[in-house]
Amino acid sequence: MEPLLTSDPGSVSSSLLQRVRLRDPEAWQRLVQLYGPQVYLWARQSGLQTQDAADIVQEVLTAVATHIEGFRRDRPDESFRGWLWTITRNKVRDHFRGLEGQARAEGGTDAQRRLAQIPEHPADTSATSHYGGADAALERRALELVRAKVEDRTWQAFWRVTVDGRPVDEVAQELGMSGAAV
Repeated sequence: MEPLLTSDPGSVSSSLLQRVRLRDPEAWQRLVQLYGPQVYLWARQSGLQTQDAADIVQEVLTAVATHIEGFRRDRPDESFRGWLWTITRNKVRDHFRGLEGQARAEGGTDAQRRLAQIPEHPADTSATSHYGGADAALERRALELVRAKVEDRTWQAFWRVTVDGRPVDEVAQELGMSGAAV
């Protein structure tokens, strides 16, 4: 099973992206489970109501499915999360522009102010991650997806060694496993 995230918590693995490009339904489901809630959060933070935010999620995921072949990480500063943010920001802007001509529109200045409040980049949350910051929900979803695919003892071995930082031989003895299995 490929990692869901790379060493950068906001970055999806290349193998998962490749499987999504190949239209693998399981890979697409993983991508939606990981990033759908993030897109929804961004839409809500941009001032959308719950139903409008849910619609934006659908529009963004449709755009991702349509244009995933065009996504490239040619430079170090390019990430899937950044690409996804750009799509989300544009869909939110399109939504507000669409409201301008409707009777309930607030007017030119107010509408322009709302559009200007949508940030160009998502907040930098890399320093507040590892299960306690803004990217924590993404990390938790990735961990939940992995945990559902492995045996409990395997998960315990991973957690104790990787997260708790315990020695492999100690964990192996506790769990009745070989060091190689841990």
